[in-house]
Formats: sequence, structure tokens, C-alpha cells
Amino acid sequence: MSGTITKVSGPLVVAEGLADANVSDVVRVGSQHLIGEILNMTGDRASIQVYEETSGLGPGATVVTTGMPLSVELGPGMLDNIYDGIQRPLPEMRALSGDCITRGMDVPALNREKKWEFVPVAKPGDQVGPGDVLGTVQETTAILHKIMVPNGVKGEITWVVEQGEYTVDTAVAKVKTDKGERELQMYQRWPVRIQRPYARKYVPARPMNSGQRIIDTLFPIAKGGTAAVPGPFGSGKTVVQHQLAKWSDVDIVVYIGCGERGNEMTDVLMEFPELKDPRNGEPLMKRTVLIANTSDMPVAAREASIYTGITIAEYFRDMGYDVAVLADSTSRWAEALREMSGRLEEMPGEEGYPAYLASRLAQFYERAGVVQCMGEDDRRGSVTAIGAVSPPGGDISEPVSQATMRIVKVFWALDSSLAYARHFPAINWLTSYSLYIDTLRAWYTEQFGEKYMQNREKAMHILQEESELQEIVRLVGQDALSAADRLTMETAKSIREDFLQQNAFVDEDAYSAYAKQFRLLDMVLEFDVACRDALSKGADMNALFAIPVREKIGRAKMADAKTFGADYDAMIAEMKQQIAEVIAGGEDE
Repeated sequence: MSGTITKVSGPLVVAEGLADANVSDVVRVGSQHLIGEILNMTGDRASIQVYEETSGLGPGATVVTTGMPLSVELGPGMLDNIYDGIQRPLPEMRALSGDCITRGMDVPALNREKKWEFVPVAKPGDQVGPGDVLGTVQETTAILHKIMVPNGVKGEITWVVEQGEYTVDTAVAKVKTDKGERELQMYQRWPVRIQRPYARKYVPARPMNSGQRIIDTLFPIAKGGTAAVPGPFGSGKTVVQHQLAKWSDVDIVVYIGCGERGNEMTDVLMEFPELKDPRNGEPLMKRTVLIANTSDMPVAAREASIYTGITIAEYFRDMGYDVAVLADSTSRWAEALREMSGRLEEMPGEEGYPAYLASRLAQFYERAGVVQCMGEDDRRGSVTAIGAVSPPGGDISEPVSQATMRIVKVFWALDSSLAYARHFPAINWLTSYSLYIDTLRAWYTEQFGEKYMQNREKAMHILQEESELQEIVRLVGQDALSAADRLTMETAKSIREDFLQQNAFVDEDAYSAYAKQFRLLDMVLEFDVACRDALSKGADMNALFAIPVREKIGRAKMADAKTFGADYDAMIAEMKQQIAEVIAGGEDE
């Protein structure tokens, strides 16, 4: 069915004569067959957002509806790949048209020529339903891709192909359903704006180890949780997102470059093939899907890119994998919503954003979670959603930040003053929070005993005390503080510099396992306890702060993780001995 364009306003096109079309249908616009999506319908009049540049398009041009909603292709070939916001493979498009992508290009998301080694799991006679595994494909050295029965298909398998190499559109099985026999390929399609189904949802109860000490110890996120990384320009949002993508202990990472600079995506493309996954030694790109819709690409496609990424993540979750979705940034996505809303002449909300901004954000973050997957076997998977927020001028009172804070359970507030002081990650420990502490407490206690959470609470208390003491120091100077308060300031400085601050250019410090984090913080707090005891016995405060082992504690985070356990025990013993010598020296005097 086709219609005729009556109005063009940037990425918004209005067409008449589409009475049989539906909202969310994908359409082809003009002689170049530009890709668009119907936003709303009034009689036979459709408002369409076009995902490509509309210059040269005018009234009278034809619009043809495909009758299908905006969907993604899900199957082997997505990993180690880079797509645009509507899942067009950028490397293949570049090979066809060069560095400048031609408008209207229609390239399949999954390569139809590449052959994959299919190993059947199901056999004729098996009763199968949505989510059941038909066979497997070793997509990359790191990930085994499970070919699943698509949603809505239930019945008896009548035929399964033998093990061998096949393309993604080759039929690999036939299922006899109530509506007749149906052929199943290695890929399936799914509308991006609809959440993929699951059997059951669970409360997230296991932390996602990011290797970043301020995140893992002070403000942890659970696998299947939600987090926001807000901060002003230059505070390190993208740096935090890249670190999470590199080191998080998830099986698959979906990185969405939504409206940010192109050079940031270039950094990912250059770094990830060279970096090794700490768990299996494979290049990080082997477990990564990149969605690139940078600031110089069409605005409307930026709005779709978030849904494309989360749908791909849900598909891998359905295989039983832990997936992290990193959106950089949801502010640029919200700006795309605002632009389209303005062109549609909708009633604006606060700061011009549409009134439905908060509900759209909630729809995105609500697709995270730990679930029992569809299918007979007891698979569990998770999607962890982490979105960067770029408030203008760093003002988190603006609508996107406020709406996000009401939805997510972890808030890593970035501070430009920390970033300018070269303190990375530049997460402010006084304004950040995590609401997963209580649900994760049982896991930390089981792994490391009760001392892990006790140390965390004590460190947070010391850092808050330091903030209060700094107000006094600014007024009357540090010399006016008591010895106990001076020790609090010294311990807080050690927590900040020796524990929270990390150097991404030093391999031993870029990533910290939980065991190393626990011992590093415990060492600093043991020093605090031992010094307080020494002060009560009359020891000289300045002599305590100057003991030689202090330098070793400061350098401990650079130590090799394999030998750190023995180093930790030796340093604790050395510290106690040197403090005892200070006490003894004070008694002699």
C-alpha cells in the first residue's frame, strides 16, 4: 500500500492515503526508499519519522508501507560487529558505498553468505515451544550461540538438518504446529519496542564485578540491575562506560553510542580488538555488539538505537547469558525525543521535553532484570542496564536526570572537580548511592565474611567525617584539630588516594578483583585501628604518620594480584611492628 507526501519537516514526513497502515509500521519514503517509521495516524494521514537525511524530499513523493513494525534480525553474526541505530551493518555498508553511506541502502543485518557450523540438539519427535534450543553455533571463541524456537511456535519437530555448515536463512528444522508445518531458520525477527518474553523474573542478588573499587565496594550494581552515570562535560562518563565494558564479569556487552562524539566510538573500535578478556584471554570484541548512532548521524535513528540495543541484549539473555547494556548517553536520546515531539507539535513538558519522557525512560530500564528464560531447560540470564546522563552544565535538576534517578537503583555521580584533580573514576562518594546494598549483603558475607560490609560502612563513615572536618579546617586550620580528628583526615586521604583512585594505564591497577579490593581497604582500616590504639597509649601522632610501611600501603594497589595475599599478611605484620616501636619510643621518652 502506498501514500503521498504532503509535508516534510526535517526528519518528520507527513503522508496521506495510508488508511490501512498501522502505528509503528516501517515505511519506505521517496524514490530513494528511505527507511521510516509511522509515529501516529489520523484517518489516512500518517506522521512518519525518517531514519535518514530527508534533504531533496518534497510533497508528492510516494510512501510505501511494509506492514511490519521496526524489527531487528537476531541470529549468528551479531557479535564482533558494529551497527547503526536501526541495525544496518556499517562495515558492509562501507564496503558497498565507501566512507560516506548512500541514502536508502538496504543491507541485511546478518550476512546471508557466511556459513556457520550448526550442531543440532533437538531431534525429530521432540515437543518444543518458544525458547527451546534447536541447536548451537560457535559464533565466536568466547560465545556459544543457541538457536532457539521463536516466540509463537509450538509443536512437534518433524525434521532437523544434519550437523554441517549453513547460512542463517537456511531451514534447519521443521515444526508441526496447529496451523501446519513451519520451517525454522537460524535467525528470527523481533519488534524492538516490545519486550521479549520470559518465564519468571527474580530479584537481582549477585553483584556485577567491574574491577573498579569505588563501584564494587562502595556503590555496587547487581547483575540484572539498573544504574545511571550523570556528570558534566569532561567528568569522565565515557571513561567509566569504557571501563565497565572492558572489565565487567558479564558474558556479552552491548555498547550503544547514542548521540555522542564519533571519536569515542573510534576509541572502542581501536581498543577492544587489542584488549584481552580477563576471564578467557580472548579479544573483547568477541563478546561485544556495538551500536553506533553518533552525533553526526540522523537524529531519528538515535531514538531507535536504544531499543535496538536492548532487544539484542534480551536475545542473548534468553540463551542464559549475563548481558550488560551501556547507553552513552540517554540525554542525547531524550533530545531526539524532544526534537521529534516538537515537530509533531505535541504539548511540551518541562524544558521542552515531551510529557512522556519519564515513561519512555522507564520502559527502557524496566527491560533489565534477572529472568528464568523461556524453554524446558532451567536457563537463567540477566540484562544490566547502565545509562550515561549528560545534563547541560552538570545540573542534575534537569528533567532527564531527575526522571532517571526515580527509576534506577544505582547513581554514580561524577564530579568535574575530581576529574580536574586527576582522580579517576571521578565518582563522588558523598552524592552517589546504591540501593542494592541490602540484597547483595548476603553474597558478600558468604564470600568474604561479615568484615567486607563492615569495612565498607566504616570507610563511608570516615569519608563523611572527613567532609565535615574539612569545613573546620577551612575556618581555623588543620592544627586546631585533635589527634583523633587528624587521624580521621589521614585515613580518609589514604582511602581516597590508595583505594578509590585507579590508574587505567597500569594493568595491575586498571582492574581489581574482589579479594584484592577487600585486602586493600582492610589494610588502610587496620592502620586506622592500630593508630587509634597507639594514640590512646600516648604515641606521637607525627611519628605514626611517618612510619615506613605507609609508603608500601600506598603502593600496594600496584602489586600483582597473584602475590598480593602474601604481601598483605607481611604488610599487616610490618605495620603493627613499626607502630609498636613508635609506642615504645614514646614510653622511653
